[in-house]
Amino acid sequence: MTRDTFVQKVDALVKLVRTEYGLTQEQMAQCLGISKKTLVGIEKGRGSLGWTGTAAMCSLFSESTVLQNTFGGEMSDILKAYAFEQAAPHYPRTMGGRIWWEVTKQGEGWKIQQNYISRHYRLLTADNKHICSSFDAEKLERLANELEQEGTL
Repeated sequence: MTRDTFVQKVDALVKLVRTEYGLTQEQMAQCLGISKKTLVGIEKGRGSLGWTGTAAMCSLFSESTVLQNTFGGEMSDILKAYAFEQAAPHYPRTMGGRIWWEVTKQGEGWKIQQNYISRHYRLLTADNKHICSSFDAEKLERLANELEQEGTL
């Protein structure tokens, strides 16, 4: 799934999330920092939150059942996969992916997991420290092998 596709899918869920949280259009627009007119357009399929609005919505409403069931759990992880496509930040340790994740590759000291729903990948150390997220499994495997050769993992 591309970043643009992700934004489009979130656009299509705005009204459902707003309803889930029991917000009026005016309240939702205020939360997202947009006008009510813009929100109405998005809900009618005539506008878009864009990347920044999508990131704001997924952050603010990260506990939404609608979003979690559509994208497979933790919204911040998906946002990071898109936001850091060209960067490699340092992530804290995870719970190891007990619900939404399947191990697709494993090496000595690392594993790559794929989210069942959103299909994005993440690279974890053997003790579940999050190294990187991406929609490109080969990129993560190359990184894991490089880090393994450097002795970082």
